Amino acid sequence: MKTAIVTGASRGIGFAIASQLKLDGYFVIGTCRNVEHLSDGMKDLCNEWWSVDFCEDEETRQFCDKILHVPNLGALVNNAGINIIKPQQEVTSGDFETIERVNLRTPYFAARAAAMNMAADGGGRIVNIASIWSVISKEWRTLYSTTKTGLVGMTRSMSVEWAARGVLFNAVSPGFVLTDLTKASLTPEQCEDIQKRIPMGRFAEPDEIAKVVAFLCSPANTYLTGQNIVVDGSFTNV
Repeated sequence: MKTAIVTGASRGIGFAIASQLKLDGYFVIGTCRNVEHLSDGMKDLCNEWWSVDFCEDEETRQFCDKILHVPNLGALVNNAGINIIKPQQEVTSGDFETIERVNLRTPYFAARAAAMNMAADGGGRIVNIASIWSVISKEWRTLYSTTKTGLVGMTRSMSVEWAARGVLFNAVSPGFVLTDLTKASLTPEQCEDIQKRIPMGRFAEPDEIAKVVAFLCSPANTYLTGQNIVVDGSFTNV
């Protein structure tokens, strides 16, 4: 049985990805900030949970060291991320360092560790969860767009470096997804306005993103690497 690691697996898109990969037969290791805060039902989602706070450099270093030694590692999904929305003139150096640490630095070193492990065992699949804000942007998104665009660039570069050793890298950039966080952060009126601007006329469901990720992680993906797959109902094409 191959093992898959999914960061930020306790909610939203990460939850859906972990669920799908477990359904596909992976032994799934999920990360969250504190396993003790998970409900018993949530704990059953993954075969194993690791507590990691990616804002903490030492915890991140230990996490990457553990990745190096996971047996039969077939997939890593760098899903954990944060967003800081504010006008650029209000952005502090602390804001920049925090979002860069979680959204870019952690995936970089986690992917490197996973690639080293996979390459020694015949190959594997790494998927980085980016965002439509790596393709387009809007006001107050300088921090988020910077890190997610960097994540896509990292994906392309790593795909070249590791291709000959059987490690395939791809990014998935979701558009508007109907998660609990989306429901909590947007009013019904805002949701309706956004849906009108999506050519498909609706938000994505988390499992629709998860199925794309699952294909990229699967043995069926034998040649697709270095790409940014935008899953947004054609929102970025309008």
